[in-house]
Amino acid sequence: MARRTKEDAIATRNSLIDAAEHVFWERGVSRASLSDIAQAAGATRGAIYWHFKDKVDLFNAMMDRMTLPLEQGCGEFESSTCPNPVQRLRAVMAFVLRSVASDERTRRVFEIALYKVEYVGELVGVRDRHMAASDGFTRQLARDFELGAQAQGVVLPVASIEAAIGLHALFDGLIRNWILSEGGFDLVVVGGASTDAFLLGLGLSLPVSGDAEARGLSL
Repeated sequence: MARRTKEDAIATRNSLIDAAEHVFWERGVSRASLSDIAQAAGATRGAIYWHFKDKVDLFNAMMDRMTLPLEQGCGEFESSTCPNPVQRLRAVMAFVLRSVASDERTRRVFEIALYKVEYVGELVGVRDRHMAASDGFTRQLARDFELGAQAQGVVLPVASIEAAIGLHALFDGLIRNWILSEGGFDLVVVGGASTDAFLLGLGLSLPVSGDAEARGLSL
């Protein structure tokens, strides 16, 4: 009986987070009320307060449940066994773009974090988390730019960190515009071509091998 009660509590908590995710996405975080979320979950405000201190606590629980795209990218950089830094860079970029384009929850939570929350007051921690992931991703891009240039005997026209900031901005802009246009273009295809054009513009050579590998689709 105790096990059933614990399972029920977990199910209720997850259903509240699911409802919050949809309400935050539809109305924005500041305009969403706990009553709205409770109604969407088929629960009571009391049920929300049983599991969460307030709306900020519920919002943080939603964010904690999801690994955002840049955090996924950092994880892929760390776990990749690809020995070619340029190929690894292309593969990670392709992986993150695919995760955004193919996973509805990833896209929805990322859209909330980008456009539907004000990073003020108690929610400033969300901005801090986003910036930490962004900084980590940029540093890993810079590392592979430097390693790739060394391996190919190329002198980059800009510092590796500046190249990383530029590619990161390109990547971020693609995702933002894709979300705003409601998927108005093929994010993976356009993102892959843009990444390759950026690398070529820096004087780096692209690996010549099988189609999937050459497009950076495997880690």
